[in-house]
Amino acid sequence: MLQTPKFIYALKEGRTIVEVSVKDNNIEGALRILKKKMQREGVFKEMKMRSYFEKPSQKKLREKAENIRRSRKMARRKIYS
Repeated sequence: MLQTPKFIYALKEGRTIVEVSVKDNNIEGALRILKKKMQREGVFKEMKMRSYFEKPSQKKLREKAENIRRSRKMARRKIYS
């Protein structure tokens, strides 16, 4: 019995597992779907952030700015909806 191959990506901590099944030997389509899923999970962003050392003070400032940006975005959505 022939099984369809699967693309699986898991972070070291094991908290994110992205799995895509290949149908009809359409590897290009499966790769496209895998990239989209990884993008949504934030894997690419995390890999970029881990490519260099970030001081704890810089990390706090970045996270604070992200939280402010996120809260403003949610506030805008509530106003217009």
